[in-house]
Formats: sequence, C-alpha cells, structure tokens
Amino acid sequence: MEWQKVMERGEKAAVSSSSSGGDEVCVAKEMMDVIDTVGLYVGYRRTQRKECLNLVRRLKLLVPLLEEIKEIDHHKLGSSAGLKTSLVNLKKSLLGAKKLLKRCARGSKIYLAMESEALMSSFHAVYDNLNQALDDLQYDELGISVEVYEQVELTRMQLKRAKRRTDTQDIELAMDMMVVFSKKDDRNADSAIIERLASKLELHTISDLKAEEVAVRKLVEERGVQNAESIQQIKDLLGKFRQIAGVDETIVLDGPISSKSLQRCQSLLIPHEFLCPITKEIMVDPVILASGQTYERESIQKWLNSNHRTCPKTGQILDHLSLAPNFALRNLILQWCEKNKYELPKKDVLLRSDGFSAEFIEEISSLVQNLSSREFEVRREAVMNIRMLAKENPDNRILIANYGGIPPLVQLLSCQDSKIQEHTVTALLNLSIDETNKRLVAREGAIPAIIEILQNGTDEARENSAAALFSLSILDENKVLIGGLSGIRPLVYLLQNGTVRGKKDAATALFNLSLNQTNKSRAIKVGIIPALLCLLEENNLGMIDEALSILLLLASHPEGRNEIGRLSFIKTLVGIIRNGTPKNKECATSVLLELGLNNSSIILAALQYGVYEHLAELTKNGTNRAQRKANSLLHHMSKYEHIP
Repeated sequence: MEWQKVMERGEKAAVSSSSSGGDEVCVAKEMMDVIDTVGLYVGYRRTQRKECLNLVRRLKLLVPLLEEIKEIDHHKLGSSAGLKTSLVNLKKSLLGAKKLLKRCARGSKIYLAMESEALMSSFHAVYDNLNQALDDLQYDELGISVEVYEQVELTRMQLKRAKRRTDTQDIELAMDMMVVFSKKDDRNADSAIIERLASKLELHTISDLKAEEVAVRKLVEERGVQNAESIQQIKDLLGKFRQIAGVDETIVLDGPISSKSLQRCQSLLIPHEFLCPITKEIMVDPVILASGQTYERESIQKWLNSNHRTCPKTGQILDHLSLAPNFALRNLILQWCEKNKYELPKKDVLLRSDGFSAEFIEEISSLVQNLSSREFEVRREAVMNIRMLAKENPDNRILIANYGGIPPLVQLLSCQDSKIQEHTVTALLNLSIDETNKRLVAREGAIPAIIEILQNGTDEARENSAAALFSLSILDENKVLIGGLSGIRPLVYLLQNGTVRGKKDAATALFNLSLNQTNKSRAIKVGIIPALLCLLEENNLGMIDEALSILLLLASHPEGRNEIGRLSFIKTLVGIIRNGTPKNKECATSVLLELGLNNSSIILAALQYGVYEHLAELTKNGTNRAQRKANSLLHHMSKYEHIP
C-alpha cells in the first residue's frame, strides 16, 4: 500500500540520520523525524488501539519544543555536555515509543491480545522514560519560550495521569481467550467463542488472516516468543479463524516469509481490478456499493447482513445499502476470461439481492412456521433444524431472527417435552451470539423460562441454559435482569453439582454476572464462595483459573472480603502461588493482593504460611502480570517489621 511505502521511507530516513551522528546533524530534527514516522502508522491492533492513539497524540505535542531546539546554535549544544546528554536521552525515549507503536501496528493480533497486560507495562515504561527525559531537559539553558514550556508541562501531566490510570481490559475478550486456550475445556459451544474472538480481534476476512499469518511468521523468526506452547496456541487459534472464514488452505508458519502459501495461484494472473476486495477472488457478479467501490455481490451482501454499515475498503459510512450491478466491469471480466481461456466459477444456485438463495429462504420460512405446528413431531424436527442452522454461521442467525423465529422459540421453552426444551434453549443460545438477537431474546421474555430449565432440565439443557445466560449477560441490562429474576442461585447450584462441562458453563456465566455490583452481593448470599473454594481443591477439573477470576471480582466487594476472611483459604492461596501453573500463580497473587490491601490479618496469615519467598521467586520468573502483582504485594508487606 502507498502509506506503507511512505512510512518505510520515513523510517529509513530516520535511521540514516541517526547513524550519521556528530555535530553536523541536528538531534532535534532526528526526533521530529521519529514523530513524523509514528504519525504515519495505521491499523493499530484493537486491543491496544486507544493507548497507541493517545501516545501518538502526546508525542505530537512535543513538536513545538523540538522546533525551538532545532533553531539553537549547534555549537551551543555541543559545548554543553549536560544538554547533549539530556537530548540523547529524550531521543532514546522517543525511539522506544516508536518501537512499541510499530509493534502494535504490525504485530500479530492474537499475540498482542494474549500479552495485553504486558503491553500495558511497556506503555507505562515508555511514559516513565519520556517523563524522565523531559524532566531532565535544561529549559532555561535552552532558552525555551514560556508558551512551549507550558505545553511540555501539559504533556508531562498527561503522561503521569496515563501511568496512574488503572488498567482496563475487555473482560469478555479475556474470558474467551482463557476458554480457548484451556487444554481441558471440551465444550461444543467453542464455535461461538471463536467467532466472537475473530470479530473482536478483527480477523474475520481473508485479507486479515493473510496479514496475521505474515505477522505470526515474523514473530517466530524474530524469536519474539520463546515459549513454544504460546506459538502453538497462536497457530491453533489462527487455524480456527480460517475455518470459520471458509479458508481451506493449510497454514505454513515455518517456511520463509517470501512463500505465498495463502494466495491462490490463479489470482496472481488475474488483473487486480477483477478481484473482489473482500475475497481476493475473481468477481462473477460485481456490484457497486454506495461508496463507489465494487465487490462480489455475495461477499458484500454477507458483510451488510452482519449489521455493517460501512464500506469494507474505505471505512466510509454508507448513505444507503442498495447495490447496483457493475455491467461495464462484468463485460471486461467476460472478455478477459474468453481471451485467456479462463473459466469463471459457476454459481450452484441463483442468489437473491440479499445473498441468500430463494430455496434457502423458503426453507427458513417453513421451519419458523413449523415451530407453531399442532403436530408434535413437526415442531421437534423444526426446532432441531433451526438449532443446527443457527450454529452454522452468522448469516443464518440474522435470517432466522428476521423471519420471526425468536418468538415461537421462546414459547417452546415452556414445552413439557425435555428434548424439545433442550433443542430450544440451545437454538436460542446459538441465535444469541448475534448482538441484536441478544436483545430480541430478552425482550420476548425468554430469561425466566431459561432459568426454569436451568433448575429442572436435563443435564445438557441445564448446561446450555447456563451458556445462554452467559451469552445474554454480555449486555449490561441483561445482567441486571438475570440477577433480579433469581438466575444466580441455580447457576451456583450447577457450579457445585453439575457435570464438568456444566461447572465450566456456570463459572463463565457467574463471572460475567459478577461484573455487576448488585449481582456480587446476590452471588455471595447464595453461597458462591464455598463452591469456588471447592473448585480450587479439585485439581482434576482444571478450573482453578476460572475460580480465582471470580474470587478476584468478589474480593472487591466488602461482603465478599468478609466471607472469604471467615473461611480458611489463605493457606490454599499460598499453596497455589507455590505449586500452581504460571497462570494459577498470577491469579492467586492478584486475589491475595486484593484481600491483603484491605485486611492486615490476611497478610499476616499468608506470611505465616511462607508466602514471602514464593512471591520473591514470582518477581523473577512469573508472568508479566504476576511479577507486577507480586512486587505490589511485597511492597505492601514491607510495612510489617518482622518481614525478612
């Protein structure tokens, strides 16, 4: 792309300027080049986008300072060792910021999401370095104007505020990553989680996946990840993303980067203008979008059916969603195909303007009607088919809802037949993956009936009811509704007495519901804490991380701290910090820190169980987050005189 060429030229210029050194080159000009370069970066990964844009904005505030420094006589700069050193340090801090921003613009989206907390630490380190470098500048000696100095002070204030700000993370993204990377999670609902992750990480188109493969391969070659397990996790997840995007080619991450394994050979010969910007395949039925861009009808219609109202290529908000056939381009494609003896792909069925075949539309409409049939077998077969269709892809979920499938499904939740109940609650679970459908399902009054099935249904129906409540509770208004309708008690019961899969589904739903402060109190009152402590002691379940994540939320509530304080589980926490997996240790340390900051007796109890040496070890060899939490806990413990 053109912007990439411009950016690369800017980077080469900055490197060249930096390498020449000496009094002949103005260090201020070099720093301005660095800021110009980072201003050209685009496509920051979603997990760090806000932080990156804020950092770039703060760096641009330094341009007036650098412009004034650039006007200073070079001999004056060279004659003052202090000035020269302070400017070199500022330049180093800017280069550090540039390196971090480049990583967030071009790195693997999956890896950056996995390491989101570590990345926040890197941002904080950059803020510290910039702040220190700005503090060390000798503004009087440089002769900086009052106006520019005030702007520098504003920048420093913003850097300090950013450093103090509490880390914020996408809770749903964090929980989905935990589930996907869990070796012991065998749930069939993984396809829903994979789709949600693909959407959040913006890895749902073929071009996105191609760019991600290149980024992952560079990551492997540069040995940016020493942990082979992490690399394998990234490969596996990328493979799953490719499956739901309908890409069949095998991923090859170990060959040279020059390999074009993701590109179809024929597409190299086809004129670029004939390829759909979404699928990168030759267009059979090209249509013009309101933005003026041309796409294959089927691919752009799927984009629009997924509630997008922008042009995929330009990002422009569309004035309307009408599609106009591009007859001129269609004729050019046909002429080229005839000249080059290239056979266009054949469409198996005639597609309507919305991208669906008439036969499929008729099938959906018939199934929705059959949900209200007086014949028992017809109803059961209809709900089974809708359950499977809703599981297959996002387009089907939208179509089923648009043809009125949700209200009769909600009515069937009250059916006395256990199998119909089971199929119905699972169908609604699959439909609720779509954001709009979440609201429709709740608006039709499904939540009380789902809670009823959670209490009295078959094992599979109870498990999928818990998963449905998790899906619905992504919306804050549904969190309140589920808690107010006494949905937490049966989830806690399932957490205690369900199958392994049932316990996992209940834990996921309870975590999400406990993000609401009122629901925390409800969960504590119905006995969630003893149930979670039991999970910590059942190592074979592999649910220690899930239990600790919920306990961390509850420990921020006064009732939760009191309940945990009355139970003897500090010894259990210390044992996990000593013998758990790296993730176990990280979560346990976070919980202990939250408790200890509010209760000195918990700190004393943990010290008696020998936590100090394990925390010290964690500061050296733990995960990035574990190291930060362990250091904070040790600092807090240092207030007690008897600590070694």
